[in-house]
Amino acid sequence: MMQQTMIQGDLAVFLEDHTGPCLSLYQPTHRRHPENVQDPIRYKNLLKVLEESLLGHHSTKNASALLDPFRRLATDRDFWNHTCAGLAVLGTAGLFRVFKLQRPVPEVAVVADSFHIKPLLRILQSADRYQVLSVNRREIKLFEGNRDNLDEVDLDPRIPRTITEALGEELTEPHHSVGSFGMRHGHGSRADEIDVDEQRFFRVVDRAILEYDSRASGMPLILAALRQYHTPFRQVSHNPFLMPDGIDVDATSLTIDQLRQRAWAIVEPEFRSRLAKLSGEIEEAKAKGLGSDDLAVVAQAAVQSRVGSLLVEAERRIPGHMDKTTGRITFGNEEDVQVDDLLDDVAELVLRKGGSVVVVPAADMPSQTGVAAAFRF
Repeated sequence: MMQQTMIQGDLAVFLEDHTGPCLSLYQPTHRRHPENVQDPIRYKNLLKVLEESLLGHHSTKNASALLDPFRRLATDRDFWNHTCAGLAVLGTAGLFRVFKLQRPVPEVAVVADSFHIKPLLRILQSADRYQVLSVNRREIKLFEGNRDNLDEVDLDPRIPRTITEALGEELTEPHHSVGSFGMRHGHGSRADEIDVDEQRFFRVVDRAILEYDSRASGMPLILAALRQYHTPFRQVSHNPFLMPDGIDVDATSLTIDQLRQRAWAIVEPEFRSRLAKLSGEIEEAKAKGLGSDDLAVVAQAAVQSRVGSLLVEAERRIPGHMDKTTGRITFGNEEDVQVDDLLDDVAELVLRKGGSVVVVPAADMPSQTGVAAAFRF
């Protein structure tokens, strides 16, 4: 199952000011048949909501131009046969993006002057995300996951998938066949001598993954490969996101859930350590009067560009409105679907002002209020 990986650069694009209207559609989807049969039907119903909203304020011609890529997706049978847990589709003039999401999202269809990015924010800022790089003698694959799910993602076209793509005509003569890639034995070579092509292949892969994926995603990267490949790969690697521990089996010999379990066992200690450090920094800041877990105080600090780091409770929703000029908040009714989520509003504003946001489960929050922040000043 392939998906388009979503990176921080994507979020930055949607945080920018756009000439409206901006169309945002989110829906939960399903990974398997027969549950996924209803997904395209639900999508078309949400598409009708977008269309009705557009036609209320724009000409039929303009509305049709904006909706065309959304409509083409509705009829893409292969796409709907390979969905994940959620779907995000966002578009405006000159921009159309589709993301398969590893976590479910509420159904939303919004036409506004800016994009509705709260569901994306929740996913991108979660602290438990990681990637797995599978390397064997035939090909490389990239997976993206969290504690609950793992999916193969589409590689950037500039990342080579095989040794032939990586080295092309530069392959040494005995190794033009991909199947011959690996450790050299005999022919005058020492049994423990690393194949020259292997080293070059690892170097090209490492450089491409760093340049076209890791720098943008910022996610921890776990190497999954046979044990004999770990040392030579790490010897040539310059990827600062590559974790010191790896999975020492060929990933293709594992089920996707077995791979996820092994990866999470590596990531979880780092995840816990990172959260403990953030929580400690926030508690220290609070003791100095440079932090707070009071939502009203944090909202005002966010407007003033004072929030440096923010922890937000993942599954919590606090309905209400926030004045983007003063930071004043007004609590709303939980039953009113038109009321914004204050936690998302504050997190979005902190990102716009250059702060960092980490979304974590309730059990990992250092407060009971849904937020905890450290201030810059």
